[in-house]
Amino acid sequence: MKYCCKNSASGFTLIELMIVVAIIGILASVAIPAYQDYTAKAQATEALSILGGLKTPVAEAISQTGNISGCAVPVGTTSTGKYVGSVTPTAGGVAPNQTCKLLATFNAAGNGKIQNKKISMTLDLGTGAWTCLGDLDAEILTKVCTYNASP
Repeated sequence: MKYCCKNSASGFTLIELMIVVAIIGILASVAIPAYQDYTAKAQATEALSILGGLKTPVAEAISQTGNISGCAVPVGTTSTGKYVGSVTPTAGGVAPNQTCKLLATFNAAGNGKIQNKKISMTLDLGTGAWTCLGDLDAEILTKVCTYNASP
């Protein structure tokens, strides 16, 4: 028996390879910005987590002092993180419209979309309600916060 076959070439043509490279390029151009928004949003939640953890101790301190002088970061609580450089408390207003504002400032370690940006949580002592403001881009801010150029 004679086993003879046509000599066939196997592999991909140059056109097929170019099409695959073009498809990968299109997918990468969509995926990379979406990934950067995802990482920025994940890093921004660190500030919300820190501020959320401070809400109860700050409200208790204000309740115990009976006035706005309790507007401070309580000793022993976390007020910084990998992406949050500092949390600054600020008391303001005149009774009964006093407020306690906790301002989280991002450091330069994170995604470029959050670097040196800010998120604040403000307690209205009259109503007992907390509001959240931030100067991050709309696609980065969570639904909890509202955009404000100067939080």
